Amino acid sequence: MTGALHMGLILFALMVGCESEPTNAGTDRVRGSHETPGESKLVHLTSNFAFQLVNDSLAFSRAESFCRGQFSFLSSLDQEEDLEGAFELLQQAGLHSPIWVSNPSKAASKPVALTKQYVQFSALKFQKESREGFARVNMSFPSLSSVSVCVRVQWDIVWNEVSTIFSYAAPIFTNEFQLRGQVDMQERILLALIIHGKHLPYKASFPNDGAWHHICVTWHRVSGNWAIYVDGIRKDMGSDTDTSRDIHGDGILILGQDQDSFGGNFTEPFFGTLTDLNVWNTSLEARQIRALNTCTSMTQEMLFSWNPHHLSSHQSVKEVQALLFCPAVNQQMELQGCRMLKSWSEQLPVFGLTDCSDHLPFICTSSRECYLKMKQMSDSRNSQPTTFMNHLMKISNQTQPVLGQQLSGLSSVAQASSLLDISVQALEDTQQEGLQPMDMVSLIQLLSLVADIPAQPPDSVNHSQESVQKLSQHFISVADSIISEDNTLKWQAIREVVNGPMDVVKSIDRMVTSFSPRLMAETDHLTIQSPNIKLEVQQQSLREEFRASSFCGPETAKHTNMDCISVSHQKILDLHDNGFHKLTLVNTWYGSPLPPFSPEQNITLVPTVTDGSQRYLGTVLGSSIISTTVLGDDQPVSTAVRFQLQNRVQNLPGTLYDPVCAFWDFDLIPEAGGWWNTKGCEVVSKEYGYTVCHCNHTTNFALLLQVYEAQRSPENEKALQVLTFIGCGVSLCGLLFTFILFIAVGVPKSDRTTVHKNLIVSLGIAELLLMCSEWATANEAACFMVTALLHLFFMASFSWMLVEGLLLWSKVVSVNISEDRRMKLYYIIGWGLPVLIVGVTLAVSVDNYKADDHCWLNVKTDTIWAFVGPVIFVLMVNAVVLCRVVMVTVSSAHRRAKMLSPSSASKLQTFDLTWAVTRPVLILLPVLGLTWLCGVLVHLSVVVAYVFIALNAFQGLYIFLVYAVYNSEVRNAIKRIKEKRKALSFTNCSQPTSFLPSQRAPITSSWCRSHPTSSPETSETSGPPSSTSASLVIKNESFRKDSFVSFSLKPASGNQVVQLTAFKPSGC
Repeated sequence: MTGALHMGLILFALMVGCESEPTNAGTDRVRGSHETPGESKLVHLTSNFAFQLVNDSLAFSRAESFCRGQFSFLSSLDQEEDLEGAFELLQQAGLHSPIWVSNPSKAASKPVALTKQYVQFSALKFQKESREGFARVNMSFPSLSSVSVCVRVQWDIVWNEVSTIFSYAAPIFTNEFQLRGQVDMQERILLALIIHGKHLPYKASFPNDGAWHHICVTWHRVSGNWAIYVDGIRKDMGSDTDTSRDIHGDGILILGQDQDSFGGNFTEPFFGTLTDLNVWNTSLEARQIRALNTCTSMTQEMLFSWNPHHLSSHQSVKEVQALLFCPAVNQQMELQGCRMLKSWSEQLPVFGLTDCSDHLPFICTSSRECYLKMKQMSDSRNSQPTTFMNHLMKISNQTQPVLGQQLSGLSSVAQASSLLDISVQALEDTQQEGLQPMDMVSLIQLLSLVADIPAQPPDSVNHSQESVQKLSQHFISVADSIISEDNTLKWQAIREVVNGPMDVVKSIDRMVTSFSPRLMAETDHLTIQSPNIKLEVQQQSLREEFRASSFCGPETAKHTNMDCISVSHQKILDLHDNGFHKLTLVNTWYGSPLPPFSPEQNITLVPTVTDGSQRYLGTVLGSSIISTTVLGDDQPVSTAVRFQLQNRVQNLPGTLYDPVCAFWDFDLIPEAGGWWNTKGCEVVSKEYGYTVCHCNHTTNFALLLQVYEAQRSPENEKALQVLTFIGCGVSLCGLLFTFILFIAVGVPKSDRTTVHKNLIVSLGIAELLLMCSEWATANEAACFMVTALLHLFFMASFSWMLVEGLLLWSKVVSVNISEDRRMKLYYIIGWGLPVLIVGVTLAVSVDNYKADDHCWLNVKTDTIWAFVGPVIFVLMVNAVVLCRVVMVTVSSAHRRAKMLSPSSASKLQTFDLTWAVTRPVLILLPVLGLTWLCGVLVHLSVVVAYVFIALNAFQGLYIFLVYAVYNSEVRNAIKRIKEKRKALSFTNCSQPTSFLPSQRAPITSSWCRSHPTSSPETSETSGPPSSTSASLVIKNESFRKDSFVSFSLKPASGNQVVQLTAFKPSGC
């Protein structure tokens, strides 16, 4: 058993085994059973952290990889607690050499938008129409004991002869320093240097793909070392050069031609494009050339810096503009080197920089809980191995794989393949028993190690595509076993060590991105599928006809391709237009099951439903996870994507779900491994069973479901909808009748009636649109139009409510403004302001203007404030107006009460004060819109919702009753119409009769004198305006009651004549 344990611990070299558990802060020397005595590690524990000193010297990137595999991170020593821990460790170990430390200010690199990664350069194009094209550098060069020349080259893909990129000739020796290239049988560009006339071999190469490539050559006389770098990678080097002399000065540097004589007799021309040529009088280091490849600026002084104006070119050479991929323009690249702790000065750290490829010891930092949990699992594995671990060690003994015992992790594909192979076999053998939490931790470590294997070009390793694909398949199989449904509840047991399943997702992303060049070396499409993971890698050349890319998850019995993601054809076209030649798409689907909703798994997110009908409970993951990574010429590129995901919900009674598009942001909460973020993502549409989203970047996407508890039953919702429709109909009728009365009865024209009419028109149209909005939902264009009109007329309604308040204020408080000027201002506020608000809102947020499922403003964005903001302002102003009116009314009631007799003053004062407060409130509520204030309380109770709808849906009826039925002006106008019609009826329907007085009917009479009128009865017989007339009205009891006989005594033709006429009403 001891031997088996030994093999198992070799497999997972990163597990820390301790002889005793340190419970207090201190430093302990620990040694795992797999380690040799010289590989011991020191661990220092504080109250919050664990610091582990690793004496095995590694390069900076490998040190970061090692700490990542330990579920820790490379110490930065930027906090006081970090400094204390490092000081204690180094003192205990007696280590005085420098150690690696991370740079806390260096942000993690990630894909950025295309527009931020490209820089425009002026370039020289050497055309095939002439073999005489060249460009001369206009400067005099000194003697050079060291030299570095860097240039960016775009080779003409149809030219296959020997070409000279640049040649430097001195007066006494022509072939002093020259770089040339030629195309081999495998369509590669081979490069060779000529130094002091010695032609070095063609070995360094890059593909003849028509893309831009960065080439640097260096030479140092003292050591004789020379090197050729392509795209930041050293492709060839040597030291077999003449070290007896420098490169002669006073020479001529020619681009695009070989100088067979000093400054002339050109041969072996170059065809293509050159730019960014720079010359240094020193031999640059590898780290500097890697930085230059990313367009990082150099602080070191140059002999020549690229500037086409400092060149003399042949007429056939044309100056063109070129867009070059420059990640360093947007991302901080580490040019000077990697950060290290050099020494201590009076217990204060002294930091420095050195080449990142140097090998130094380092300190890994993790949380105290993580370290203790790892130690506990290690002790448990030592005493009682799990079933999986037993099978793993058994297989290891049978196959005898070559396992590395060094702490530096995995260094080769073969070693990683062996470990993954035996892990897959052990997983298959123990499928029924399943994995234990400590097994999951060990496998997650293994995946992290494999993902961090140094990336190498396809032609630089002796591994077939088949072996790399097999490694990838085993990698996905192991990852699938970790995130399977059987392990859903086991993540809680290792939460101190592992952040969660997204750690596995991150390892898959790193592995595929690193291995994609080798995976796609001989194919353009690769698919790896397991029960919970589907991986697809697509590659296509952008020089040929390219296509839009779409990827879907596996088909199931219930659903067909419900989970899909795609990059649009236009985005791929943008890649082509920006100079990319090869496109690689890495798509992954993760279908692990979702845990049930619980407070522990709640995701903090602002609720999107805020209308009070639902109570927000929380947010949970509600779909599979789908991701895409876009590689342009093997460089990560960020671009917009569109995806749809099936909604995976648990239909609980009384529970509602609202989907939100989100992505996993690894940088959001680094200590937790990341968190969900919604920035740049939006819902395109919500369909039955799935949701369509759009995001402006590439990463891992999912649907988050906001969980709500329905505050109202379906019966209440239906009742509220019906009540709203009926109320709007009744309100619309009331507004229509009120408007007709204002027009028909001849209400005297005034600014008040004009404002009433405009309010009635705007509110009536708004409620009519609201009643019809449900039928417009099916048509997107019609629904958008109805939304804009609803916004406009409801905004106009509130604007005229504001005008009602301003008009009332002008009646209460003296305002020195004429009525004509005041009405112009009112029209600007009532109609101009709503048009302005709606127009600006449409111009600013036309894409987010309308809600997804009904014809109204989008409440999930700031668009809704284009309505809510003005409404709140109107209500606040009108509330102040109402308070002022009530105060004035109460003051008037006080004055009236003081005029009453002392005996009844107190009794009447209470009544008058109550009525003085109640009457203006009842009259002004509908036109000032203050009933909308109860809208903020609808979420408290369904009763408040009924009250709110009743008050506002029947607003038109209320206006009809208060401003039409019980309006004194309207009633007086109606009374005048009735009297006029009665008088006309009395006049037109009566005929003259002779009047003979009877003794049976007593007659009473009275005289009155008046000025003449222009009534129809007297118009024809009336005298001059200055004359007077007398009339006698006699009431005859023989007629019906209220029947009168009129006698007129008028001067006519100078004689006094009495005219007697009797009218007998019809029907008498």
